Amino acid sequence: MRISLDNVRKVYNQDRPNEFCAIRGVTLTIEPNRITCLKGASGSGKSTLLSMIGCLSRPTSGRIHLGEQMLSGLPERFLTDIRRHTFGFIFQQFNLISGLSVLDNVILPAYPLAPERGELVARASALLEQYGLTERAHSPVQWLSGGEAQRVAICRALINGPQMLIADEPTANLDTRLSKVFMDEVAELRRAGKSVLITSHDPVVFDSPVVDRVIELRDGQVLEG
Repeated sequence: MRISLDNVRKVYNQDRPNEFCAIRGVTLTIEPNRITCLKGASGSGKSTLLSMIGCLSRPTSGRIHLGEQMLSGLPERFLTDIRRHTFGFIFQQFNLISGLSVLDNVILPAYPLAPERGELVARASALLEQYGLTERAHSPVQWLSGGEAQRVAICRALINGPQMLIADEPTANLDTRLSKVFMDEVAELRRAGKSVLITSHDPVVFDSPVVDRVIELRDGQVLEG
């Protein structure tokens, strides 16, 4: 599904002495079934823009459309529903819950949507098998390597069958080899019909041949792409 942004701004602490404009009038379109990378240094506005696209925060002004539906003015309960069904998230620190098993971390986002644990376990087990994690299903996540933790984060992001995977600096804590493995996995997701939106200042990501489009941000504005 196409995502369109029209003159989107995000201002923190508006009308206060410490007011800060993080996103300055961004207009762009993100096409479906593509791998799109938001490139830029720390503080360029990548994560802020990503959070608005993923319905995690609202723009101060401007419009965001998901297909034909305008997201910007929807009540929170509708945004929550769209977020759960449309997007899967991979966070920079992965945000896995220590003390829970790999399996329980994967099924956690699906609890509000599926009534029976058996259905969730079956869905999660299929994902873990796909990503070579079956033997780790009942291990506490704190026992995992960096690459394993990342694959668990991917499985968790896919548990609700999202149309778009959103990843915020997903290779920040990985070495070059694991970063390239991640990009190979991203390419597989696109072949499976998913859209992928990544923020990164890692050349392994934005220079990867699997990326369809790079959008560069600086000081909250789009430079190219």
